[in-house]
Amino acid sequence: MKKVWILVVCISLLALTLAAVGCETGLPAGSAPQINGGNFILSQQNTGIWVTGEGKVSVTPDVAMINLGVEAQANKVELARQQAEEAMTAIMAELESYGVAEEDIKTQRFSIYPVRRWEKDQEILIGYRVTNIVTVKIRELDDTGAIIDAVVSAGGDYTRVNSVSFTVDDPTEYYEEVREKAMEDAENKAEQLADLSGVSLGRPTYINEGSIYAPVTRDMYYAEAGAPAPEPTTPISPGETDIRLTVQVVYSIQ
Repeated sequence: MKKVWILVVCISLLALTLAAVGCETGLPAGSAPQINGGNFILSQQNTGIWVTGEGKVSVTPDVAMINLGVEAQANKVELARQQAEEAMTAIMAELESYGVAEEDIKTQRFSIYPVRRWEKDQEILIGYRVTNIVTVKIRELDDTGAIIDAVVSAGGDYTRVNSVSFTVDDPTEYYEEVREKAMEDAENKAEQLADLSGVSLGRPTYINEGSIYAPVTRDMYYAEAGAPAPEPTTPISPGETDIRLTVQVVYSIQ
């Protein structure tokens, strides 16, 4: 009987100990971290005004990026490779003649693969295709159209001009201005929300910056046949490009 009482007392003490530990480690209501939708911003506060500010500065591009290359197909892999090599060598010579530096030419893709077709329910090898694509940075925008024409002439039917885009070589000098605009936009939004809610806007308690820089991209186009100029140059218009930046700001409520 004495052993039974001792066992009961031990079990009771263990239960009281576990209950006490649970109370000490429990979190008070409302203190769990909050998540702001898909932005995954963790915060201990559960009140505030959450806004996203956007800043944009339109600038004139100072460099052109041309994605171009060659593509050759022949019944023998060595012949296709040789055709592509000769065309690319001629293109590189034209780029050099316009003062394009070697460091401004970057290989994007080089591939050699077999070409097959289906005939009478079976796959037949008809040849090999060699592709060599590079991205070229043009620092003299006025030369862009002439360079495209020279490249097409040098590479002949093997030439591929995929796209041309215009951008700013060093956009960091505009970041201070676009950052100021983003923060101003965030504050204006927060003040409007505070007024609509009948509360006073407090100080920022959280700021997160994220930037997006989007160059203007244009498809290539050529002068129509029969143009009045005897040697028409491919028309190129850089236009403007936008430097954008967003900030996420949390303001306290007073």
